[in-house]
Amino acid sequence: MDLLQSSYAPDDASSPEDSAAASSPESSPLRLPSKSAAPAVDDTALALSSAASAARPLDPSLHLVAFNPTADQLWAPILGPQHPHAPISSASGNRNHKLGHVEDAAVLPFLFDEQYNTFHRFGYAADPSGLHIVGDAQPQAPEPDTVYNLAPSEHKRRRLVAKADNQDEPAPPEAKNPASEEWILHNKQSPWVGKKEAPPAELTEEQRQYAVAHAAKKAEKEARGEGKSERTEVVVKTTFHGKEEKDYQGRSWITPPKDAKATNDHCYIPKRCVHEWVGHTKGVSAIRFFPKYGHLLLSASMDCKIKIWDVLGSRTCMRTYMGHSKAVRDISFSNDGTKFLSAGYDRNIQYWDTETGQVISTFSTGKVPYVVKLNPDEDKQHILLAGMSDKKIVQWDMKSGQITQEYDQHLGAVNTITFVDNNRRFVTSSDDKSLRVWEFGIPVVIKYISEPHMHSMPSIALHPNSNWLAAQSLDNQILIYSTKERFQLNKKKRFAGHIAAGYACQVNFSPDGRFVMSGDGEGSCWFWDWKSCRRFKTLKCHNGVCIGCEWHPLETSKVATCGWDGVIKYW
Repeated sequence: MDLLQSSYAPDDASSPEDSAAASSPESSPLRLPSKSAAPAVDDTALALSSAASAARPLDPSLHLVAFNPTADQLWAPILGPQHPHAPISSASGNRNHKLGHVEDAAVLPFLFDEQYNTFHRFGYAADPSGLHIVGDAQPQAPEPDTVYNLAPSEHKRRRLVAKADNQDEPAPPEAKNPASEEWILHNKQSPWVGKKEAPPAELTEEQRQYAVAHAAKKAEKEARGEGKSERTEVVVKTTFHGKEEKDYQGRSWITPPKDAKATNDHCYIPKRCVHEWVGHTKGVSAIRFFPKYGHLLLSASMDCKIKIWDVLGSRTCMRTYMGHSKAVRDISFSNDGTKFLSAGYDRNIQYWDTETGQVISTFSTGKVPYVVKLNPDEDKQHILLAGMSDKKIVQWDMKSGQITQEYDQHLGAVNTITFVDNNRRFVTSSDDKSLRVWEFGIPVVIKYISEPHMHSMPSIALHPNSNWLAAQSLDNQILIYSTKERFQLNKKKRFAGHIAAGYACQVNFSPDGRFVMSGDGEGSCWFWDWKSCRRFKTLKCHNGVCIGCEWHPLETSKVATCGWDGVIKYW
């Protein structure tokens, strides 16, 4: 209380005016003087110790520092001698490299290569700042020469001077030993330079026989290669295997039987194999029934041969056509079946007479034809369309042998050609994963179908009612497109379950349109119901890939399949 009273008591030395101002209501409120509860400390010793610490450098061996050191103290060098092999630490100066302090410098690659090569060639180089010369050797001129600003003649002169200097110097005794490095530095040549080879030793009897056999084999191979290069045309051959080409009435062997007609309007799924045709030595790539009647079956194989088989009678091979030098890719009958087209990997398209086996004409553009088709119109049976490997569809007039049109819009090899809309238009598919619709005779695309989800479609079939297209997609499904104006994808119809990825398995319809069938990569033939899109049946047909399948045009429950095992089966 005494302390409070003394604090409120007015100071005797204060004036009356001050006391009056303090007691007035308008004056500031009363404030107590600050009092420290801490004991009094003499800071003289603390100031002296901090001054002494600031004056001396920081000992790097300390683990505990009793004061806040400055940056100068942290980076100050260690006083006294340092062990020569002691590890370099950051305390021994501002270093980030064992050779000192290294800073990043922006140098163009050309300038760096110039100084790098100059240093290795002349012994000096300019630092990135360009103000100092680094290296043991120093340039003679004030402007140092580099390897890039010297003329070739100056380079040659310097090489000659250096070589003369080296020759003037006496060679050390080690230089006489070709195995030493000094010899290599002074000679820079192989020790065998200038020496003649010894005469060849006589061959033994075994070596002489081997040399003679090798020379004969090489000569035979060269002769065979010359024969291939000189041969531009393959010799066309044909062999008839039947009993006689004409019967007692003078009818040809390709004439269809008069009683051939459809046995039933409805088609049924085959159940068992009734016959096998074996004659091809390699895989069969395509089969086609004789148009309208189906009494003959044409097959193309990778053994470069085309065969035609009897279906209704003896079921034997009737004729073999040999005119291609490589595998046959595709075949196509004319409307009456008396002629057919074949396309081979020898880049030729041949037009055959079915009865006699003679080649009527040959067409080629120098590219591989993947698909061949004749215009289905009766008055345009002389017009040939071929999808080529160079992304073009080429149109020939077979009467004149001239190319009359080229359809060049695809970005990949053309795989299929399918005529729609009463043969006024045709649809093509390609390796570019698109479908394109063309007006016949006009090389302008009228409809372009390409979606991100689409895959390549190597086989397309037309529904018997001509309203739909079935396309074999390489993502293991069959897609259905409309043949009307918009060529829309029918999203409600999709046939899947088979494995066809990577193979151009043929897709086809039954003559009544009730079933869709397709081969697959595992040798099976799949049948689906057209309305419900459900799998109806699967037949294990071949050991390899089942590449082709054809429904007989008149026998409503019979199907022919072919595969890469070289067998054609009739179901």
